[in-house]
Amino acid sequence: MTITSGAPPTHSTPAPLARGFLTGGVAGTSLAALVVGGIIEKVPLFVAGLVVPTVYGLLLFLAGAPRRRREAAVVPRTALATIESLKAIGGESSDVPVRFDLTVAPDDEPAYRVEITQDINLVDLPDYRPRGILVVQYPPDRPWRVRIVKRPTPEWEERAAGARLDSVPGPATVSEPPEGCAFGFVGLLGLLLGAAVVIGLFRADLFDGDATARQPSSSKPSVSSTSSSSSTSSTTVVSSASGTVALGPDQSMLDKDELRRAVDALTEDKGEGEGGGKGKGEGGGKRSALTVVVQERLLSVVFSPTGTQAPQFDPRSLPYERFPALVEEARTTLGIRSPRTWQITAERLTGSLTIRVGVTGAEGTASLEADGQGKVVRRTPVG
Repeated sequence: MTITSGAPPTHSTPAPLARGFLTGGVAGTSLAALVVGGIIEKVPLFVAGLVVPTVYGLLLFLAGAPRRRREAAVVPRTALATIESLKAIGGESSDVPVRFDLTVAPDDEPAYRVEITQDINLVDLPDYRPRGILVVQYPPDRPWRVRIVKRPTPEWEERAAGARLDSVPGPATVSEPPEGCAFGFVGLLGLLLGAAVVIGLFRADLFDGDATARQPSSSKPSVSSTSSSSSTSSTTVVSSASGTVALGPDQSMLDKDELRRAVDALTEDKGEGEGGGKGKGEGGGKRSALTVVVQERLLSVVFSPTGTQAPQFDPRSLPYERFPALVEEARTTLGIRSPRTWQITAERLTGSLTIRVGVTGAEGTASLEADGQGKVVRRTPVG
């Protein structure tokens, strides 16, 4: 049995596509500004790479305020639901995120299945059992946004106490429509164009920097190397201002010890001064970083320029052994059912080391923050 209250709204409209293009453009522009600003040591450009996504996020929040007010003004529909199954999926406080599989039975529409995640207090958790009857609410135009009513009115509480609901087959599950291929394509296009614009505007400085780097100097030269085998490959590019490690197919930065090896490859100083003596890298190549960005197959480190007063840290001090668990927690506990991409950013803009894990999916963007030891201190779920 399937729901017949009208098809959910599609996302293949100009507004979401334009928003996806702008989001990709901002991401590409900010990342390119960080990398290019670090390479050519242009502080305003580097700072712009940090400020632009913050301002864009604030503008998105403000632009979405009217829509949120309209949605809040819609009177939710109340219905009975039965618990098909439930599973606690984590949590470090008194409220535990629980994933419910429900059969929702509206009074004037066919019943349907839906999966939701909602925080339940540990004290109340024993009250939720399979085949138990609940009172739920949801917006009429978004039936997948079901929320459990923890304190229903006496009338609905009495109905729930005497109700018996039949299960609906799993194939009738209702969920939010995916964005589709068009959304992902325009997002990628915006990212590439944003990065290309920044690189194009500062190509002269980049080329001048390359020419200067080729001249004899006692500073550490750029190093580029590529290693490959029949099944794996990686590329490492290191300069005095930044470094990147790109992995080949079927590899991930979350593989065991992969991040440690990549960071060691970027921070190890192999340069030698004139006369055969060791250069500035002597003593273990202690190189401080302004930002460390980790993606599925890419590690980027922006090193601290000489004499900078910006907050910096040792990239080798990060708790890389905690990164896989942080990514898994962000992918499974923040309300995004099918995560598409993830990114870890480590920085000290606020004075203390912050590790931010962001994930994106059809539902939007969510993130969590951890301290220098990898302990989660803040969660920002989707929506």
